[in-house]
Amino acid sequence: MAAALQQIRNDLPAKIRHRLLAIAPDETSVRKRGFPVSDARRARRIEEIGTAFAFGYQQALVTNGATGPLTSGLRELPAANLGFGIEGAAMALAMLDYVTPWNRSRIESFLSHVAHRHVYVAHIGVGWAIARMRGNVSKALRRLDPLLGWLAVDGIGFHEGYFHWPKRIERQSVPRRLTGYQKRAFDQGLGRSLWFVKVADCRSVAETVDRFPSARRADLWSGAGLAAAYAGGADRSELEILCDRAGAFRAELAQGAAFAAKSRQRAGNPAAHTELACRVFCDLGSGDAAAVTDAALDAIGPRPDYEAWRQHVQRHIEANFS
Repeated sequence: MAAALQQIRNDLPAKIRHRLLAIAPDETSVRKRGFPVSDARRARRIEEIGTAFAFGYQQALVTNGATGPLTSGLRELPAANLGFGIEGAAMALAMLDYVTPWNRSRIESFLSHVAHRHVYVAHIGVGWAIARMRGNVSKALRRLDPLLGWLAVDGIGFHEGYFHWPKRIERQSVPRRLTGYQKRAFDQGLGRSLWFVKVADCRSVAETVDRFPSARRADLWSGAGLAAAYAGGADRSELEILCDRAGAFRAELAQGAAFAAKSRQRAGNPAAHTELACRVFCDLGSGDAAAVTDAALDAIGPRPDYEAWRQHVQRHIEANFS
């Protein structure tokens, strides 16, 4: 991070980009966000993730998305945290595209090259940018992959939960500009944000989901399962509590974990905490859980629908429960 800041000081265009779009270093700290901390170990993991995200965001601003320098910068992150850096970089590049309408090729190039193996989390990062710039969601979806573009709406939900948790989580409000299935994808991201807002406290996550209207809980549980599996921070006994509390929504929790497993498998950055979450939530190893997502995608044909994909995964994994 220090090297990136030095480069900003020595590069006028980078300095301008930084001044326009910089995120303060403490923006991802649990104290700054006002998240309740009940366990220092879990808090350290959540802040470690935030630091990786901010690092990727900063690298993208400094390099303006240039493939070689950005790739080199992101390699400084530990493999298990690289996805969070990719997510941050995608947010920065999508925002740069937004403020420079004469040059809107950065995010497309990033998705095709640097982030090709991390395409799932990169789309989520694009969603952060849509949320931050208050962009037109339907218009943005038309420019994205018809299947994975829904992860950008998931990213909007995460951004809103993470940065505006009193409004989106405590008061349970949904942005008025969302329509149709966008509201469900938003809740999937909101469910992911709960893992961070509640600092990986499984009981608190479950209690919070239970306060939402029943119609929103399935998507919230799916998001919580994805975050628990991809981000980590809880041990087996804690994950077993979350699994038990999911009750009738265990299939959704497991589907989220399977998506996390697939994201890490494609990226080539497996993590022990993802393997553990898949074992607890899915009764499957992470490799088998990832394979379920592939099989489900094949089953729904050449023009896959995002919700149909999720439902196929849920049904397949549910049939495996012991």
